[in-house]
Amino acid sequence: MENSYKLLKKIQSDFIGLDTQYKRADGKKTRRIYLDSTASTLMLKTAYNAIEKFYRHYSNTHSLLHFSAKIATQNYHWAHQRILSFVNADAKNYACFFTGSGATAGINRLARVFRDFQPNRDVAIVSLMEHHSNDLPHRKHAGKVVHIPLDEHNGQPGCINIEILKENLEKYKERVNYIAVTGVSNVTGIINPIYEIAELAHKYGALILVDAAQMVAHMPIQISGHKNPQRNLDALVFSGHKTYVPGSPGVVICRKDILSLMEPEEVGGGMVDQVHVDRYTISEKFPDREEAGTPNIPGTIGLAAALEVLGTIGMDHIYEDETKLINYTLNHIQQIDKVVIYGEADNRRCPRAASVSFNIRGLDHGLVAAILNDYHNIAVRNECFCAHPYVKEMITEELLSSGIDIKNIDINDELKIKAGMVRASFGIYNTIEDVNALIVALKDIVARGSEYEQQYHLNQDVEYCHKSFHPDISEQFSIENFVSDYLTNL
Repeated sequence: MENSYKLLKKIQSDFIGLDTQYKRADGKKTRRIYLDSTASTLMLKTAYNAIEKFYRHYSNTHSLLHFSAKIATQNYHWAHQRILSFVNADAKNYACFFTGSGATAGINRLARVFRDFQPNRDVAIVSLMEHHSNDLPHRKHAGKVVHIPLDEHNGQPGCINIEILKENLEKYKERVNYIAVTGVSNVTGIINPIYEIAELAHKYGALILVDAAQMVAHMPIQISGHKNPQRNLDALVFSGHKTYVPGSPGVVICRKDILSLMEPEEVGGGMVDQVHVDRYTISEKFPDREEAGTPNIPGTIGLAAALEVLGTIGMDHIYEDETKLINYTLNHIQQIDKVVIYGEADNRRCPRAASVSFNIRGLDHGLVAAILNDYHNIAVRNECFCAHPYVKEMITEELLSSGIDIKNIDINDELKIKAGMVRASFGIYNTIEDVNALIVALKDIVARGSEYEQQYHLNQDVEYCHKSFHPDISEQFSIENFVSDYLTNL
């Protein structure tokens, strides 16, 4: 325990970009405070160094004929095995493979796999809090999609409503193909009881797919090996770019007996045993059959290196440490006048990980995010975070009280300046000092909101822009300038 804590504290400063500085609207140059980890995390130096070291030996996989090919193939294979062990998935029964575009490609693949695996079942159940990536693929491929509302906590939503989930499982029974649910909300950080949901799904012969994009980097996961096997997960997907390795691929972990009955979506080199003019034979080996073409070998190795670090620290210790940070954030932000936190804010009643979303009454979310960046150098995200139904549900009453009937208006039109919120999200590199800076900034914005508002205007894209502060981003960094300078100095 003590050694894990010491290692965690050392690793917290082992990230690229923690010392990045920008000049603010008030002329001061300060360190950026990065609170946008739910969108993408910063790069773990250990993973970066592992990739850089690997590049000295880089070669394609699928061959053992020369030294570099042996090294690439061996380490690429290790990456798959390390990921399976990290999420406690039995390698005999589960396969791990990589996909492009984060978790999105993997969820689309599984939506088609589950549809074809149980073709007589035409209902997919998802929660209301899902990211579009774990909602739209099911709408497109699954047939009928049923959205389950959330627990009610004094006017604020919690996790998925288990009782209503049970009612719908009983209502549709053998029609239910699978339940797709996020492990941790990308908006509020609220945690869903995925193992209890798995047990309910399996009771009705349904499958469970967990979107773990916001979960893997923040808390322990156990896909298989439960005392009650009904609590095992059928499939889980996550994103490397949210797990401290920007540029790494998405990850799919799924039961082999499901995948082996489905023809791979992508065909090409590496996933076949034999190819003839009139036919071809698909490999029975995993992950080969699901990974046609040349994979993102460096990104995969970097991701596995990052998970090796997290696993060495212990995800239970990381979760415990981040829980303290979340509780500290919630307790202090709640005390700021005019700040509204979304979702149940009592972590004892409704556990959270990584994220806190809020608004300041009387100020648009885009304006608050702009002020936090321009005057306090705090990087946050705003709008609806690719979770429109969830955000819309939480802000409807607030907007109705101001005379706006959001139920009858498209959330993506000019109303977007009102329909949204601000999200501060954390990684293991964030500290109490970062949260204190956010608290100071929010108090400042509450006190000087009208003064700040006079410094901004809405541009043609309906975004808040400072009237006089126009930093030249290319001076901060430009690929074109970097390459030009590099070539000049060769």
